[in-house]
Amino acid sequence: MRRLTTLASIFVGAAALAVAPMTYAAAPAVKANLANGKKIFTEGKGSVPACNSCHGMDAMGDDNLGTPRLAGQVSQFLVKQLTDFGNDKRMDKTMFVMNTNAKGLTPQDRRDVAGYVSQLGIERLVEKNSTSNLAELKANGIKVGKDYLGKAIVNYGDLDRGIPACKSCHGYNGRGRGPVYPMINQQRYVYLTNQLKNWRDGSRANDPMAQMQVVARKLTDDDIKNLATFLTGARPTNLGNDHVPERHAFMTME
Repeated sequence: MRRLTTLASIFVGAAALAVAPMTYAAAPAVKANLANGKKIFTEGKGSVPACNSCHGMDAMGDDNLGTPRLAGQVSQFLVKQLTDFGNDKRMDKTMFVMNTNAKGLTPQDRRDVAGYVSQLGIERLVEKNSTSNLAELKANGIKVGKDYLGKAIVNYGDLDRGIPACKSCHGYNGRGRGPVYPMINQQRYVYLTNQLKNWRDGSRANDPMAQMQVVARKLTDDDIKNLATFLTGARPTNLGNDHVPERHAFMTME
């Protein structure tokens, strides 16, 4: 009898496993209309200006404006940021327009734009050169850091100061780990330094469980410059492995 009971339990468990994927597959998918996302990005919508007027035609951002690279970014993260701007949970301290712009977009519009830019420049994830021109920034009087010191914090952190390795959340060289942690490698230098300072002083506080605020409060100005110097040119692949892991399918791109 005990053996029959055990076998019955196994069959019931197997049946549950067989049904589970079918149940998941039947769940409604979140969809992004890439055509609408492109239209908003390049032309705007109503009173909302075209996103490319600040983020560039290729969505690679602009150090002169302090705007971030959006191309190839984790789509879930972008949706969250637009939602937080729209709800004033995050305040735009760069161009002072994102809160108003996000309010002018519907939740579906936000998904559409996020889906569109997340698909841009995917091949540029493996480019060799820094996203920011550090020599040009230095010539313009902006101080940059030391690449190797930033690399050490990204990969190993600083245990003596209680600073965890950036890669523990953001993945190898900061290439991003959805759905929560964005791509921070090959991001714009000026944007990286500004955001780390915002996390540090608490003027940006829309991070899950205040993780970034806790870390940033332990960073010095030199740490921030060193991290941004390394990350803006950090490749998402390492020697001997040029494969970038596929991201979780958050939305169906149409």
